[in-house]
Amino acid sequence: MALYPYTLQPVALNLSEAEFKQAQYELFNNTSQTFGLSSIKTKEWAIMAVVVVLAIAGLVFVTGYSTILFWLMLVLVVLYVVVRTLGFKWYVKKEFEKQIAEQEMPDEMRNLKLGVQKHGLIMTIPTEQPDSLKASQVRGMQMRAAMSQQAVIPWTAVKSWEETDDYIFVLFEMQGQQGSQIIPKRIKAQKFPIDTVRKHLQEVIPEPGLKPEQVQAPK
Repeated sequence: MALYPYTLQPVALNLSEAEFKQAQYELFNNTSQTFGLSSIKTKEWAIMAVVVVLAIAGLVFVTGYSTILFWLMLVLVVLYVVVRTLGFKWYVKKEFEKQIAEQEMPDEMRNLKLGVQKHGLIMTIPTEQPDSLKASQVRGMQMRAAMSQQAVIPWTAVKSWEETDDYIFVLFEMQGQQGSQIIPKRIKAQKFPIDTVRKHLQEVIPEPGLKPEQVQAPK
């Protein structure tokens, strides 16, 4: 059990632009494994099996120029497998790289602080002090304003999550709005309880995993 199972104060992420993009690439590389042979559905395998059996039978019982058709059937099956796996992976990777090149890290993530409690993730963003309040303080008035905005992401709002060597990614939905959060594991050195986060995520979603279309910059 961690020494600090929950945070007493939110911990600053200090996420840089370079780290933001690194996180996205790690996530893509982690999820791109789903583009292998295992991504081909049972129905597709069944259809290809029928085509292969027919092609082999044709090569066995038919002679002459007619065998060209059966060789073509086998070639088409091989091409389909290649396009369905390596080709699709290449296409998605190109689209992903284009998307990342066009996107910038949201400004609010630069000063984001994150906390962990039993009921969910605590997200804190500093707010600028209004000019009117600053003027009042100059006049000696003891007015105070909230120095930060805080939001709570309940664990039950989590729809999916993924983990790489350096990050944990959380996708959630609240009041019909979808959002995501990157949690760099390096903040464990700041007594941020990564193990507690993982424990709560596993309670709502036992197995990590994001679909390829979910791999995008947080909004």
